[in-house]
Amino acid sequence: MALGEILYEGKAKIIYKTDDPNQLLAHYKDDATAFNAQKRGTIAGKGQINCAIATHLFQHLEAEGIATHFIDQPQANQMRIRAVQIIPLEVVVRNIAAGSLCQQTGLPLGTRLSQPLVDYYYKDDALGDPLLTPDRIQLLQLATQEQLAQLHNLALAINQALIAFFDLSGITLVDFKLEFGLTADQQLLLADEISPDTCRLWDQAETDPQGRVLDKDRFRQDLGDVENAYTRVLERVLAQSRSHGPSA
Repeated sequence: MALGEILYEGKAKIIYKTDDPNQLLAHYKDDATAFNAQKRGTIAGKGQINCAIATHLFQHLEAEGIATHFIDQPQANQMRIRAVQIIPLEVVVRNIAAGSLCQQTGLPLGTRLSQPLVDYYYKDDALGDPLLTPDRIQLLQLATQEQLAQLHNLALAINQALIAFFDLSGITLVDFKLEFGLTADQQLLLADEISPDTCRLWDQAETDPQGRVLDKDRFRQDLGDVENAYTRVLERVLAQSRSHGPSA
């Protein structure tokens, strides 16, 4: 598949046009950012690791009946995807209190929530990606009421599938960010990626609050050993995918 011009370059990926208008190519970068790109760095091999993790998790979710933009992985750091119009919302699902939820509510880090919390953030760097209520989402015409209901239900279904998958891998899914998009025929698909860049993942075998961190918080909080943490997630995802068989 011939690469065309760059359609979009974000913090973690470059999206290329292809010779098929319904397909794009996502190139995963080694760049690392945090705090709305105020902190920048490079994590060696991150692009390949995240692309591999996202590939296996998309395949697992597809097997669970969740429609995604994933097509295949032609190269180690490249993913062929279906072209979608991204809905400008970050859908965050939280199972355990961490990050901004602790800052905004005073909940202690590690508090297990009685039920998953679904938050919506406006994808707008200039505004600092603010937290939005459903009413504000409709005020800004970012999604219809029907689409919001779909997003909510899909987010919870994805959460349930990923909790089970990661739990079998010895990893606790603390929280994670999702993005969705619409195809030309208005099919709603899970888009972007699922990786240690977009999830908080804790090693169940570790009791040390810093040692258990297997995600981008290692970069955010200068905990070090980021590459090793991402590699450990990949190894467990691959092992769990193999145990599920080819369809996973």
